[in-house]
Amino acid sequence: MAYSDNISRLSRLTSILLKLQSKSFVVVSQLATEFDVSKRTIYRDLTSLEQAGIPIVAAEGKGYSLLSGYNIPPVMFTESEANALIFGEKLIAKTKDKSLIAEFNNAIDKIKSVLRNSEKEKVEFLSKRTIIGKNWQEERTSNHLSIIQKTLTNFQVLKIEYKKEESAKSTERKVEPFAIYHNTAENWVLIAWCRMRKDFRNFRLDRIQSLIELSESFTPHKMTLAEYVEIQRKKHFKEP
Repeated sequence: MAYSDNISRLSRLTSILLKLQSKSFVVVSQLATEFDVSKRTIYRDLTSLEQAGIPIVAAEGKGYSLLSGYNIPPVMFTESEANALIFGEKLIAKTKDKSLIAEFNNAIDKIKSVLRNSEKEKVEFLSKRTIIGKNWQEERTSNHLSIIQKTLTNFQVLKIEYKKEESAKSTERKVEPFAIYHNTAENWVLIAWCRMRKDFRNFRLDRIQSLIELSESFTPHKMTLAEYVEIQRKKHFKEP
């Protein structure tokens, strides 16, 4: 399972755990619909939580619940961990994709909500005393990263209208998302298999004119990102 798949599953497991804590019962079919996965996947998730020591009880005709009297301990952060989150927040705020900033801000708000009051005060103080350079105008040049992340981890085809340069004509392409990186010019770039060119290509997000998430899926590419980087290194940088 790819690293990004693990992150997606971890997010779902955490959400299911929170629902178990906040509701009398959770229903598998409802969870499957909410997370857009199969019921079989939800059953596997519940089994994984049980194996992790969470006492889940099945009630016939109702669903699943936590064992009566069991409470999940709150997530606790050290002061250093909380401070590291603030630097992450400042770095994300300087990126040029609106969707990434919005999603990260939602996540950071949830994290801050579990901090002790004394930690919250220190975090707010550090936030006011921290500046990350570049992109001083808070420029936003794309709003596609969240969808691209989702299609990358779910192996879904994207249809994009892409313009290589300002003066060039835009072209419509179907691409298979492979990886994402942030280049030295502070632009987000999608690495994808281009079906039109029959090769891997780089697509700057600020040059994507429109983007449609297709229901069509593709077979994951066997090549790893490290192998791709090595191929590009040999292609563009000759050995001395």
